[in-house]
Amino acid sequence: MGAPHPFDLIPGAAGSPVLLHVPHSSRELPPRVRDGIVLDRAALERELDHITDSHTAELAARAAAACALTPWRFVNGLSRLVVDPERFPDDREEMLAVGMGAVYTHTTHRERLRPRDIDPQPLIDRYFHPYAEAMTEAVDARLADAGRAVVIDVHSYPSAPLPYELHGDGPRPPVCLGTDGFHTPPELLARAESAFAGFGGTGLDSPFPGTYVPLKHYGKDPRVSALMIEIRRDVYMSEPGGAAGPGLRELAAALAELVAGA
Repeated sequence: MGAPHPFDLIPGAAGSPVLLHVPHSSRELPPRVRDGIVLDRAALERELDHITDSHTAELAARAAAACALTPWRFVNGLSRLVVDPERFPDDREEMLAVGMGAVYTHTTHRERLRPRDIDPQPLIDRYFHPYAEAMTEAVDARLADAGRAVVIDVHSYPSAPLPYELHGDGPRPPVCLGTDGFHTPPELLARAESAFAGFGGTGLDSPFPGTYVPLKHYGKDPRVSALMIEIRRDVYMSEPGGAAGPGLRELAAALAELVAGA
C-alpha cells in the first residue's frame, strides 16, 4: 500500500463558488510521523477517536452529490496529528497554550504526544505550507471562475468537553456555526441557521469560534465568504469514534441545502 495522499481537491462545477473544506476527517499517519509519536498503538487509536472529525468527508461527499451545481471539495488525506492546517504556524495560535498549535505536542487529554525536544519545523515545511498553498490556489480558482468564493468548513465535535478545549464551558448546540466578522455575511449565516434548524438548534461560535480563510485573503478580500459548520457528534454517530447513524444522511441534505443557497 502506498503512502496516503496529503490532500485532495475534488472538482465541482466550474460555475460553483463553493469550496467544502474537510480538514480533520482522516486518521492516516505516514510511518515517519507515527514514529515521532510517543503513544502506543492502543493509546493512539483512542486519541484518534477523540480528535478525528469522523465521517465528515462522507458527509461532504453526500452533500456534493445532492447538489444540482456541484461544489468543490478540499479534503485533508492525513490526520490532524500530522499537522493541523487550520492553526496558525506561529505564536499567533492560542492553542499553543495546550500544546496544540500547528504541530501537536499534547493530546486531547493534555498528555504528552511527542517528545519534549520535538522540532515542529520539518512537519510544517513538509505538510502545513503545501496544504495552505493548495487551499489558497483552490480559493483563487473559485474567484477566477465564479467571481467569488464561499468556503464552508465541515467539522464535528464531542458532546462532552475534552480537557484541551479552551472554551469548553460554553454552550454545545447540536450545530455550532463558526463565523468571522469580515468573511461571514449575514445572509450566509441566515441560510445556515435555516438549513440546520431541524437538529435541535444552532448556536454561534461556541464551543469553537471562527472559520478558515487562507491568509492571502483573510481580512482583505470581501469576495471570499466563509462559515464553519461544527456538528455535535451525538447527532450523527456513536462516540467517541464509532459508526455513523441515520443523522449523517439528514445532515448531508441540510448541507446540500446550504450549498444550493450559497
